[in-house]
Amino acid sequence: MSMPSAAATLSAGTPLQVAPAFLDIVGSDRPFPIRRIYCVGRNYLAHIREMKEGDERDPPFFFQKPADAIVRDGKVPYPVLTEDFQFEFELVIAIGKQAQNVPPDAALDYVFGYAAGLDMTRRDRQRECNKRGLPWEQGKSFDHSAPCGPIHPAENVGHILAGSLSLEVNGVIKQQSVLEKMIWNVHEIISELSHQYRLYPGDLIYTGTPEGVGPVQRGDRLVGRIDGLAPLQVDIL
Repeated sequence: MSMPSAAATLSAGTPLQVAPAFLDIVGSDRPFPIRRIYCVGRNYLAHIREMKEGDERDPPFFFQKPADAIVRDGKVPYPVLTEDFQFEFELVIAIGKQAQNVPPDAALDYVFGYAAGLDMTRRDRQRECNKRGLPWEQGKSFDHSAPCGPIHPAENVGHILAGSLSLEVNGVIKQQSVLEKMIWNVHEIISELSHQYRLYPGDLIYTGTPEGVGPVQRGDRLVGRIDGLAPLQVDIL
């Protein structure tokens, strides 16, 4: 996970230097530096129903996490300010080229690769934000909230548009679905987001989670699997 470098200092007149967040690339020694993390909310119908929030006819929407919320080593400390720390397992898209106002049929041209990721959530804080009509930062955008596996380049594995995804907690399957059940597919997510923001190489898009989300405790081990990608293993500390 990204940590301040040894050169980091707050001395007067000396700039603070922080090591950039990055992910490993399968089959390569070079890193994938992370610019921004976008997340899709409400992208599986069954998840909308289990959360009992909003209208099923509402379209998915986007929120962001800080780039340094990425966790590469699979070690996630139980966060402060919550008694309901929950998992949301999902496919992650890594953008490889600058993109703006991209039509859906051209969207895959801008994909560098894919990974398995977890959108960790302080659910009690998120629900409070919903009730008060506030942004989701307290519930979503905290330290270590974006564990992610290595990126598999699309040129090696193709485009991950279909197949199963599942998450186990301590060996018990908690989430199980298929990518085909996404309300917005990969093409549409990239296209819509590129109409809202100019996308750049280094951007990640978490594509939303299926039903089955739930709480975790210290000592739990999470293992997420998506067809065609390396499993993601996370330990809650």
